[in-house]
Amino acid sequence: MAKVRQIKWSVVLVPLWMGWLVCSPAWAGQAASHSKAQKASAALTVEDVTKLSKAGLSEDIIIQQIRKNGKAFDLSTEQLIVLKEAKVSDRVVEIMLDPSKAESPPAATAAVPETLSAPAAPVAAAVPVGEREPPVGALPTEVGVYVSKQGRWEEVSPEIVYWKTGGALKTVATAGLRHIDVNGHVPGAASRTRLGAPLEFLIVAPEGTAMTEYQLLRLHAHKDNREFRTVTGGFLHAQSGAQRDQVPFDGKKVASRAYEVAFPATAGPGEYGLLPPSSTSGQGKIYSFRVMQ
Repeated sequence: MAKVRQIKWSVVLVPLWMGWLVCSPAWAGQAASHSKAQKASAALTVEDVTKLSKAGLSEDIIIQQIRKNGKAFDLSTEQLIVLKEAKVSDRVVEIMLDPSKAESPPAATAAVPETLSAPAAPVAAAVPVGEREPPVGALPTEVGVYVSKQGRWEEVSPEIVYWKTGGALKTVATAGLRHIDVNGHVPGAASRTRLGAPLEFLIVAPEGTAMTEYQLLRLHAHKDNREFRTVTGGFLHAQSGAQRDQVPFDGKKVASRAYEVAFPATAGPGEYGLLPPSSTSGQGKIYSFRVMQ
């Protein structure tokens, strides 16, 4: 009889104990934790990845979740289209297909300025003003005589000329002027300016001076000097021996006070000089040069 009662009490107490255990807070907490663990261990889906991307999470975080999931996605064509429409990057899709894939570091790229501008011109070394060459095609403005060399006008250095009067007093009927034959002497047996034909000169004359007032003269070597005979006042058609050293030339005006002069091809090699009108009395200057063969 006692044994039967003991069994009855066991039947009654066991359900009560089980009910108490289920209803206790500790047991409920454990059950909730177990449920969360099950959810956490659930496989990551394509839908989860698209949600993460649309939420604005970075690629690194999404890739971290895919690697943590540890399973490769067997993506179908439709799923790939869904990921593309959700703007999931190719980098994330590659990791979805192979979570164990190692990523290569991004290649270093040169910084591109926001505004592109022309490269700065190299800074040229400072050149003294007197040694600077004029730009190609530019016409000098300083009074003098220049010769064309490789598209540039290079200055012809003047030399001192000394005068000696000689001959009889001459009269030019067309101008009503009196002129005197003069002999010019240039120190030195040869000019330091040596040029090869064909030659083209540029005369930059003083204000109010015409090209026809300049004389192209042939110089003759005499001991340590070069000599020539001319007449005062420019290239005048006086009937005298003064014309023997004058060489006719052609030219044209190309700018204010600037005249281009072509050296006559028929003149041949030798010593020459361009004589400005202001140098036909006393001590003056002549722009001498030597034409080489």
